[in-house]
Amino acid sequence: MYYKLDERIALRKWKLVDRSLYVRGQIHAIPVPKEEFELLLQCDGEHDLPENHEIEHLLEHGYIVPCKKGEHSSEWSQLKEYENYYFPTMNLMITGKCNLNCLHCFNAKDNAPLNSELTYEQILNILDQAKEIGVNAFTITGGEPLVHRHFLDIVRAIYERDMFIFELNTNGLLITQKMLDTFKELHCDPLIKISFDGIGYHNWIRQHPKAEELTLKAIELCIKNGFRVKAQVQVNKKNVDVMMDTAKLLNKMGVEEMRLIRTTEAPRWEKNSPQSSLPIDEYYERMTAFAKEYMDSNMEMRIDIWQLLRLHPRSNSYELVPIACNKHDFNIRIPMCKGNRGMIAVSSSGEVVPCLQMSGYFIENNIHLGNLFETPLKQLVIQSPYLNLALAPLLKQILENDKCADCKYYKACTGGCPALGLLYSPKHDFYHEDITKCHFFENGWYEKVNEVLKDYRLINPLDI
Repeated sequence: MYYKLDERIALRKWKLVDRSLYVRGQIHAIPVPKEEFELLLQCDGEHDLPENHEIEHLLEHGYIVPCKKGEHSSEWSQLKEYENYYFPTMNLMITGKCNLNCLHCFNAKDNAPLNSELTYEQILNILDQAKEIGVNAFTITGGEPLVHRHFLDIVRAIYERDMFIFELNTNGLLITQKMLDTFKELHCDPLIKISFDGIGYHNWIRQHPKAEELTLKAIELCIKNGFRVKAQVQVNKKNVDVMMDTAKLLNKMGVEEMRLIRTTEAPRWEKNSPQSSLPIDEYYERMTAFAKEYMDSNMEMRIDIWQLLRLHPRSNSYELVPIACNKHDFNIRIPMCKGNRGMIAVSSSGEVVPCLQMSGYFIENNIHLGNLFETPLKQLVIQSPYLNLALAPLLKQILENDKCADCKYYKACTGGCPALGLLYSPKHDFYHEDITKCHFFENGWYEKVNEVLKDYRLINPLDI
């Protein structure tokens, strides 16, 4: 019998990732045992293979299909070998322009409108560079990505290159039925992450008199068309009291997840609304109380409380975000940030950064790690200052940071969020500890949160 790879399957190799496969529509490559991988290579329409248990296994998993002799797999499915490190995803800021001028925007250092935007030709160049290193999926963001006049052309170009969009970050104001119909035609089904900053406060933060009305209509339209929506909600001193009412509204609308994000002390926010960020203790206290009230409410929408809690109401359980690891899984080779390690972030000027949440800080402090129009992406993910940060293991932080090295909680928090560590560092130190996690453990918040949520199951208890 002759076999070929199913059209959903692609064989891949990277530096330190020797045998793996992509399943179309799934973000990460799946490791494959050596013997199984070698058999998959023979499923090329040219080898007459015996019907045995191993072949049956591949058929059952949908990895291969019977074919006629000489019938080959698609070009995408065939083995690709890359000499660079494995990066399956890219966070691509196609434009810095926006139809709003939000008070808290982390993409800029002041209130001057961002005018940087990648041309369509530049974006095609970036997509080709991404394909060359084995990128599989994209988060598309801005600015506001829908203001780019070639937005739908960009979406088409991604799918024409056998890559896909798994997340779209947007304020929602420009979402139309035509756009969603085009998504359906392309089998483009991203998680649509729409910003909504609370009943009665969204217009103020977004600096638009009808932002709340238009945003809620956009959420409703997406859900009506079968798209998954995640609401991204800034929380600060001004709007914290409306978070429960906001959750009730979003849950009723059918939103899949609500993410509450502490509005951090980014340069623009501090200029526009000084002293409005919730102090860490107050943030933990208010969000813990919110979590208790929400879990008691019998709503089903998942809740992600940034850097603190993930609530799973359907299973009556929760996770503590500061606990990233346990003593059995801890390894000094673990990347400082798994997000940085798996996703290349590219700004609207072609700058490569560990994550776009750092972009405003980089602009403010004139920090450059590489630009795709000066240095090819392939080179940047083989050897570069950017790569050194993206791959930085816990060992590097321990060697550079005495506090982390001596902390009994380090095996749990693994240093926390590097972006927050950098934000609170006085000397642009990429290995600075995330002080919010230090505060969580050193001031008894592990015990306090668990006491408040004692009626629910903690998924990841502290194990150091």
